[in-house]
Amino acid sequence: MYSLGIDVGTSGIRAVVMDINHCILVEAQKKLPQSQPCYAVSASQEKYITGYSQNPVDWWNTLESVIFLIAEELEQLHKISLNSISHLALDGTSGTVLLCNQSGTPISEALMYNDQRAITQAAQIAVYAPENTAAIGPTSGLAKILWLYTNQNQENQAKTHYALNQSDWLCGQLLGKQGYSDHNNALKMGYDAQDLCWPQWLDDLLKQFDFPNSLLPEVYPPGQVIGTISSLMASHFGFNHTLKICAGTTDSTAAIIAAGAKQVGDAVTSLGSTLVMKIVSEQAIFDPKTGVYSQPYGHLWLVGGGSNSGGEVLKQFYDSNQLSELTEQLNLKIDNNCFSMLDLNFYPLSAPGERFPIQDPTFKAKLSPRPDNEGDFFQALLEGMSDIESLAYQKLVDLGAPYPKLVKSIGGGALNKGWRYIREQKIGVPVKLADQDQAAAGTALLAQSTWHQSLPQ
Repeated sequence: MYSLGIDVGTSGIRAVVMDINHCILVEAQKKLPQSQPCYAVSASQEKYITGYSQNPVDWWNTLESVIFLIAEELEQLHKISLNSISHLALDGTSGTVLLCNQSGTPISEALMYNDQRAITQAAQIAVYAPENTAAIGPTSGLAKILWLYTNQNQENQAKTHYALNQSDWLCGQLLGKQGYSDHNNALKMGYDAQDLCWPQWLDDLLKQFDFPNSLLPEVYPPGQVIGTISSLMASHFGFNHTLKICAGTTDSTAAIIAAGAKQVGDAVTSLGSTLVMKIVSEQAIFDPKTGVYSQPYGHLWLVGGGSNSGGEVLKQFYDSNQLSELTEQLNLKIDNNCFSMLDLNFYPLSAPGERFPIQDPTFKAKLSPRPDNEGDFFQALLEGMSDIESLAYQKLVDLGAPYPKLVKSIGGGALNKGWRYIREQKIGVPVKLADQDQAAAGTALLAQSTWHQSLPQ
């Protein structure tokens, strides 16, 4: 049995084919067009970014290219065709949403996970929503859905039939029908993962906007088979007509599955464009004041949240060559026992606004006093992000989650030995590399329907 896992990220799409022994046979990836920023002007006439959007058509075109690349690699390296793949699942960025008409054609841009322009809509949600929901705040999928609908013309408002997450829409494209989601992606739209339903408060809210009854998707457990690929898509790509399309998950959850987190107290930090901190817990925890929410993880829960700090900040100051050089300098300091913490208390952000461990859409970065030495400034940035990570895990403990027994690292920053050393000092537990470093591998595992069986009972 071969499974195909597809990870739809912010900057690109990656796919892997995995065999029954969890070995990756081939992989392929392709970049997405850059997100388009949305600007606003402050009272002092200062221009600033309030959010980002992408064109869903770009997702589909890129996904097509990646699948065809996978087909080439399978044939060249293993003499296997796409016809041999039995199960497929996708993950997508949490809280990235769009509106579609009845045929599944997008009628809006897609607002990205970190878009924060839906401040008014977040306030409207807060009137109806309880505290134990992930739909609180301007970055929630629900707030963005309301913003998209409110800012549509009357013709498109009348056409609105589905509100979907990123991976929901792509999954529907393969199925040939829309209107499906999974427990993890649906959370930020208001789904109640404890009672496994769309709650009454959400229905009351949506009635105020005169949304159609079809708006919210049918929700499945991650990994459960939704249906088979459409005949059109099977012929288009060369898949078997019996290919099972499985409910997916969010990119961060897929990465945690790939990382090998299974026991209570196992934590995973994703060091990508942003920072995402999650820990396996026996109980669900929701705290909108700090941006904490919980996702089903088999019969356990993943508790945590995502910060807007991360690698995107480093890219604002350095290109890849400079990052490599500064990282090498930091590693030499550590190897030669010349390292000491600067403790400048930086809070690195690429734009105003933070989600977790502080939730404040106006929160500003702290990047001063800036050291004269560039290596020290680089170290201070890494220390600041490590402080955010440490604060995040302590916030989770304060709310009732276990403190990490160890932290597994995924994402581009995981291989940075110097950063890993700083993080170990700040968090106080071992920081290790993940079993697998790709969210697509976690999604491929999910598609095999064997992942849940590996969790402790």
